[in-house]
Amino acid sequence: MDSTFLLVGALAAFIGVGFGAFGAHGLEGRLSPDMLATFEVGVRYQMYHALAVLLVAVAAARMNGTLVRVAGWLFTTGIVLFSGSLYVLTLSGITALGTVTPIGGVAFLAGWACLLVAALR
Repeated sequence: MDSTFLLVGALAAFIGVGFGAFGAHGLEGRLSPDMLATFEVGVRYQMYHALAVLLVAVAAARMNGTLVRVAGWLFTTGIVLFSGSLYVLTLSGITALGTVTPIGGVAFLAGWACLLVAALR
């Protein structure tokens, strides 16, 4: 098992659970319903992709290939850019960060494409 991706995935999931609890208990009533929903999207996609990074940790040990590792780094990048920008946007109100969010989404898509190609080889 790839210990780097195991560490990254576990850390991302840990932070995702913490942010989910913070959003549900600490932000309710402090953010508008729309902003709270945006924060929750960030948490949800972080958790999905934390699990994807853990999948990469397992797959990297079973499959020999660069694409699997590239997928792990793309998922990690996506978590930082997509979820991170949504967190900062909702907590700070800095709307300019909304331009970063789609880049994170593209990183997620590219990561899944890498896994798909690796599986087909």
